[in-house]
Amino acid sequence: MKPPQSMFVIDTITHRLKRGCETMAYPDGPAPALPDRHGGALKVDASKCTDGCSACVSVCPTEAITRTTRMIAHPESPVALDLGRCIFCAACVEVCPPQAITQTGDHRMAVRRPEDLILGEAGREEVRLAAALDEKLRRLLGRSLRLRVVSAGGCGGCEADVNVLGTIGWDLSRFGIQYVASPRHADGLLITGCVSKNMELAVTKVWDAVPEPKIVIAVGACAISGGPFVGNPQILNGASSVVPVDLYIPGCPPHPLTILDGLLRLLDRLDNPSRENAANGQVS
Repeated sequence: MKPPQSMFVIDTITHRLKRGCETMAYPDGPAPALPDRHGGALKVDASKCTDGCSACVSVCPTEAITRTTRMIAHPESPVALDLGRCIFCAACVEVCPPQAITQTGDHRMAVRRPEDLILGEAGREEVRLAAALDEKLRRLLGRSLRLRVVSAGGCGGCEADVNVLGTIGWDLSRFGIQYVASPRHADGLLITGCVSKNMELAVTKVWDAVPEPKIVIAVGACAISGGPFVGNPQILNGASSVVPVDLYIPGCPPHPLTILDGLLRLLDRLDNPSRENAANGQVS
């Protein structure tokens, strides 16, 4: 004889009570540690860059590391590392003799401008973290955010980490951030993928359907610059070639914590000194 349905309900409730809260405490508590293989954001120490050395340039698969024009006259100048094109393979870290390029283990990488992702120039060693939206736009959004996610030619990696934020462990909705099915119900777009030519019209139409005021968030190296496909004639090298972008979140793919950090910075939901440092062009 089958047990009554009420027994299954009681067992389920009892099991959930035993497990307790599954949602992480961050940002009220410490951020969860990144896995060892992730490495976090990169850092360029210009003082260690060896004269005339360009070992890192030749091993970079996406040409994220380049020799600057300044290096022609000043060989001691560091190379330029664009985290927007970086796929974080760590080949440059392994090949750099003086260890001028290192992994920081820091999950924070979101910026408001693509040039803030370029390291090694103007003495910048680390990314200039994103500042919040202006007060008027934050007031209109009501400290909440409804996003229409658009995969514009992605491999599924960034899409998977974006979806992870909706699980019980992360619970993105507790911050007032939700993914919506219709662009007419959205405050903006969250775009992943390199934006293939076949997706150009779709991205444009979705963007036009979002009511004003609206924002765009580019997630991953592909959405920022084309990633490993940069320069291919079948892609448009990122979302900014089609729509104006307000937040860039680098990675291949970005860790869910990196994505969440960027979203919270945009809404001014992180109660720590990093907001003021970001506004001043510093990293906390």
